[in-house]
Amino acid sequence: MKNYDVVVVGAGPVGSTFARYMAEKGFKVAILEKKNEIGVPLQCAGLLGKKIKKVNILPDEFIINSVNGAFLHSPDNTVLSVSKKKPEAYVLDRVGYDKFLAELASNAGVDIFLNHKVVNVDSLNGIINLKNSENTKISADIIVGADGHSSVVSRSFNSPSESFQAAQYLIDTREKRFKNDFVHLYVDSKISPGFFWAIPLSETTARVGLFSDANYQKLTSYLNELISKRPELRGSTILKKYYGIIPKQDSSKSLVKDRVMLLGDAASQVKPTTGGGLIMGFTCAEIASKVTTQALEAEDITTLENYPKSYHDNFKKELKVQLMVHKVFKSLSDSDLDYMFRKLKEEGAEDIISSYGDMDTQSPLVKEMLKQGIIFSILPKMLSRGISSLWK
Repeated sequence: MKNYDVVVVGAGPVGSTFARYMAEKGFKVAILEKKNEIGVPLQCAGLLGKKIKKVNILPDEFIINSVNGAFLHSPDNTVLSVSKKKPEAYVLDRVGYDKFLAELASNAGVDIFLNHKVVNVDSLNGIINLKNSENTKISADIIVGADGHSSVVSRSFNSPSESFQAAQYLIDTREKRFKNDFVHLYVDSKISPGFFWAIPLSETTARVGLFSDANYQKLTSYLNELISKRPELRGSTILKKYYGIIPKQDSSKSLVKDRVMLLGDAASQVKPTTGGGLIMGFTCAEIASKVTTQALEAEDITTLENYPKSYHDNFKKELKVQLMVHKVFKSLSDSDLDYMFRKLKEEGAEDIISSYGDMDTQSPLVKEMLKQGIIFSILPKMLSRGISSLWK
């Protein structure tokens, strides 16, 4: 049985980043990945906010497009156009980027084992049991579950997490219809609080997708309907289809038990409004690495309890705001959404969104719209009061 200071279950971008941090500090680290190829299949829209460059390494070779703005579409196609002078987000080659982060971890000294499926973990003794592997058991002083939405590690001490279904097509319009630096976002009550997106890869190709509580059959139907009725998408050829699962944000989930910690999607560390998790995950990887280092150096696993506290201290307020926004959108009908978009346009909200909008931190925008009274004019009193109460 091989023994390590730290074993990370899952070679996704967050797990690989955390493993690299620990190896760079001189610890003996391994990653166990059930797949035979990292990053495949693609299960992400690949749109990441500009903060990515502050929380991790991102070489330009993995950036397909820089995004300066967005067209926000209501059900009746009232369009809000918002933009900034500098890039607000990046469209990434996610498969290539995932492989790059794993390679960085390997170069730092991390042992990466592919085709190593974890069956269960013994959190008290730090034992990992594997299936169909020459190594049937691996031990570690600390085990980190970074194995995604259906985390085997999380299930050892948490109930199964609730999740959204997601679907995405790679399409080709065969003519120039997209501005490379603008994404399209479409709201629709039948998938709220989820939404549709079209993320250009070029002037003629895009990733078009959605996430929702609906099943895969309905997701496909909804996507086909979107493509058929939106002029920028109509008549497109579907080149590839992707399906995945996005965990719902769950601040009540236990993140630590004995020698085990959870990270990323396994910890439900995602934005309630968009389902995105990499920026938060990379930030949590740094938090977790500091706490893990303290625990190993002090030979005291009770120190791990500082991790969930630091996580909640960093994100509790922002998540609370986003959960309220999530609740608002879930309650609105198509006519409500159309009314809201028309009022936002009348109230000059495009400029406000352009100035205060941020993919990863939405509370400054909500606070400014409250300050200017816009939220009270577009939402029912009960909901607008609920949002207002977040700042009391």
